Amino acid sequence: MSRRALPHESPVHGYTLTELLVVLGILGLVGVLGGGWWLSALPHTRLNGAVRFVRSDLLAARMQAIAQGHKVRVTFIDDTRYSMVQDINGNGRVDPGEDQTVRDLREAFPGVTIQSTNNPIFHPRGTASNLATVTLRNSAGIRTVTISITGRVRVQVPQP
Repeated sequence: MSRRALPHESPVHGYTLTELLVVLGILGLVGVLGGGWWLSALPHTRLNGAVRFVRSDLLAARMQAIAQGHKVRVTFIDDTRYSMVQDINGNGRVDPGEDQTVRDLREAFPGVTIQSTNNPIFHPRGTASNLATVTLRNSAGIRTVTISITGRVRVQVPQP
């Protein structure tokens, strides 16, 4: 709210100090409330992102086995890392010429841990052996990714 100019003065443009302080106060309040919400939503976002990431890698391993005609083995190394190996000669080891990709969840999804009941192998026909249930968890909860004998990769949210 600016004051009116007298007839002999030029018009006054701009904002008063009170108006600026009110706007800054409102922005500060919105920032505090929004920041609290964001911090509470962050673990959920990280967990769901990690689940999508792992599921995507498992589906990619299956598609790679089908497309290239050889087994692809997924090995869970520890509570944050896993590897995918193109096992061209089928001996179960990483040999020269066989590509190995290692993924670390700590980089993109801090606080999320991963455990698996087994190390699945995807076959050229799209099926899987060494069936596994992969469990991802953090402070927001638990999600599981299951691999069936048909090679299907499915995400489940355990009921409390």
